[in-house]
Amino acid sequence: MLDAAGRNSHALAAVPAPGWAIHRMSPASRLASANGIRTGADGRIYVAQVAGSMVSAVNVENGEIETISPNGGGIVGPDDLAFDEAGNLYCTEITLGRVSMMTPAGEYRVIHGDVPVANPITYHQGRLIAGELRPGGRILELDRDGGAPRVICKGVPMVNAFDVGPDGKLYFPAQGANQIWRIPLEGGEPEVVAGELGVPDSVKFHPDGSIISTQVYSGQVLKIDPRTGDRILLADIGPGLDNVAFVGGRTFVSHINGSITEILEPGKTKPLVEKGLQWPLGIAVDEHGHVLVADGGFCYLLRAGEHLQLAGMLFSPGFPGWVRDAAACGPDEWIVTTANGDVARWNPAAATSEVLASGYDRLMGVALGPGGSPVFAESATGKVFAIESGNAVELASGLDRPMGMAVSADGTVFVGESGAGRVVKLVGARKEVVLDGLARPEGLAIAGGTLFVADPGAQAIVAADLSGSARETIATRLPIGGAGGAQPVQLGGVGDMCGPMNTFTGIAAAPDGTLYLSADAEGSILALRRL
Repeated sequence: MLDAAGRNSHALAAVPAPGWAIHRMSPASRLASANGIRTGADGRIYVAQVAGSMVSAVNVENGEIETISPNGGGIVGPDDLAFDEAGNLYCTEITLGRVSMMTPAGEYRVIHGDVPVANPITYHQGRLIAGELRPGGRILELDRDGGAPRVICKGVPMVNAFDVGPDGKLYFPAQGANQIWRIPLEGGEPEVVAGELGVPDSVKFHPDGSIISTQVYSGQVLKIDPRTGDRILLADIGPGLDNVAFVGGRTFVSHINGSITEILEPGKTKPLVEKGLQWPLGIAVDEHGHVLVADGGFCYLLRAGEHLQLAGMLFSPGFPGWVRDAAACGPDEWIVTTANGDVARWNPAAATSEVLASGYDRLMGVALGPGGSPVFAESATGKVFAIESGNAVELASGLDRPMGMAVSADGTVFVGESGAGRVVKLVGARKEVVLDGLARPEGLAIAGGTLFVADPGAQAIVAADLSGSARETIATRLPIGGAGGAQPVQLGGVGDMCGPMNTFTGIAAAPDGTLYLSADAEGSILALRRL
């Protein structure tokens, strides 16, 4: 039995079937991600989590976490948040391009529904201000009663988390320019405050009047003098930093990987919430047993005896994009599908990627045939393709939300039809049912003549031989999918940065027979082995 943990701590414990053992290869994460953070009137840090489509509150004294707006609640994909004096919570919903509000009584309503790639938000002396994280974006003052917004600034190169300074001006990161700008709230021409940074994605004012700014690319936290632009390095936490909040003069920074870190003094930090995985999604194993974990905008490598190591992220050179699934095509080299509709060959060590096919709608699973030809599923159209001699060839159509892909040693292609609750194999132009009666099959793997199916709808793994006989369930009550097997909220894309962020439960088999599973409900990687 595997006790529930992390953000899944109130769920049932996972149970392996007799003859199987299960354990975690990485710790369960306590937050689905940590994007915008803001101190509430109660002294807790409120955390917007895009990946988890939820808002949580963290007690800075003991680390306890409470869900404020759950996955499936009235706020979808929140990226940043702010409070007014009445305790109303305002959130930017980046994938929906809108700003929504939750009252202290838990009632929801949309404040403004036309803020493409809505990201930063702040509240200052009765004024609600939001911005757009896109090239040529706007900064808007919103009318909370539904009136037309007022444009404070337009043409900003990707504005992110901002704050009003002691001088009454709005200070904000212009990510595309790698600078920090300021502008009067009445509008006007922006001024450059600081430049040549590490791609700033937040600007917040410490109680002492200095700017604290996280750098998403370099992973540094900088303290900047707003008058001169002079800066000192407070911490180097790693690429993917997101935002800043202060509690009684104490400084906390968030990271997209779900961690929150307190900066005690320059060069000295203390974790409040440890890092973890956001989703995770597809998973693959190469011939040496190295495991690649796709976590959307991040990918990690897991090698024997090591912790998860960052292989690449959206800001890394050669990164192929928001990765959904992967298949090994050589030692530490991978074929991946992305949210942008690409199939690519990626070599993290060389920092290179090559697009093999593009222009697809909601790509899901990918696998390699005996000759190394990739086969992949396009869920939105119900089609499966193979790349042959550099061209994409349609293998099948009319499938009901195809997800997982696997190819047997003789070249037979197996497809998990999530919408139909079954696994089929492709025999020429025919689709033959191998397994049916499943809830919502997603990831597939084949090892030693056995087909393994990750079924998040049933929160189980099912195994059978390649004809569908000798069927057995090898683990149940797994932390995959949503509560009770429900599908988690499916998020849209983020402007031009990535397409729809649909979930995918991956499973892969290692050369030694170990099964690796993406435990998305708790943000960990699980390993299952025969006893």
